[in-house]
Amino acid sequence: MSRVLIVADHDGAQLGAGVARCITAAGRLGGVAIHVAVLAAPAAAMAQQVAALAGVAKVLVVERAENARPLAAVLAPQVAKLAAGYDYVLGPSNTFGKDLMPRVAALLGVGQVSDLMSVEGPHTFKRPIYAGNAIITVESPVGTTLVATIRTASFAAAAVGGSAAIEAAGTDAELPTHTRFVSLSAANNDRPDLQSAPRVVSGGRALGSADNFKLIYALADRIGAAVGASRAAVDAGYVPSDMQVGQTGKIIAPALYMAIGISGAIQHLTGIKDARTIVAINKDAEAPIFEVADVGLIGDLFKVVPELTAALGG
Repeated sequence: MSRVLIVADHDGAQLGAGVARCITAAGRLGGVAIHVAVLAAPAAAMAQQVAALAGVAKVLVVERAENARPLAAVLAPQVAKLAAGYDYVLGPSNTFGKDLMPRVAALLGVGQVSDLMSVEGPHTFKRPIYAGNAIITVESPVGTTLVATIRTASFAAAAVGGSAAIEAAGTDAELPTHTRFVSLSAANNDRPDLQSAPRVVSGGRALGSADNFKLIYALADRIGAAVGASRAAVDAGYVPSDMQVGQTGKIIAPALYMAIGISGAIQHLTGIKDARTIVAINKDAEAPIFEVADVGLIGDLFKVVPELTAALGG
């Protein structure tokens, strides 16, 4: 039986949403034992969260003071040591995984496959290229450890209901001394998380200003949705960059995605291709977004959105 090691991302108290989705992807490899590594300080609470996910056979806990913050330079040597004997080492294709996994691959002396969106077999996968304009099938070498990042939007989250064993797993990895945590600057946001929310409302450059973006927030609040934006809206300064949806932003897969005043550039469409239902509102009948939308409304967003928000009540 092959063995898979998934590196859990977290914020120090809560697991990242990508962990459960990586477990689903790993399960599709077939006939594998799935282990999840939690590197943190403290790690007990997050280890319990992982152990409760269906499909996990074992949780490996590396608890040391240096792991209090997820610094790739500090975590990579430890993950590389843990990876001994594993056939696959997986991480989410988010900021955490994109920072950490290439370092792990380099330390193991193997290549990395990025952004896997489909598992076709034990060594055969599909991934997007050219900003999502094409999907290619790649085959990894047999007999070497495969290091890969998982496009979590392409996989459902593993269910809760597991009871995996939790095991302490110290390593003798030599940690770098040139990297240290200085500070974290993050916006406070009590809205649903953009990458895991089942409903997302996004606005584009057509809104015209940051003040007008309040229309998007009002509609999102009415339906309990997360708020996103096109790259054009971010570049124009309407919203911060962490709200950007698309190939160069966040790739999401909500049940409902509402694109308001967004023309539908290819890099944006790449980020929403796995959305179950896409609703587009745009006054330009020729906007590319209508080619992928399940429901399209041609109209002035400054009239349509307030009317829609009011019609939803509350």
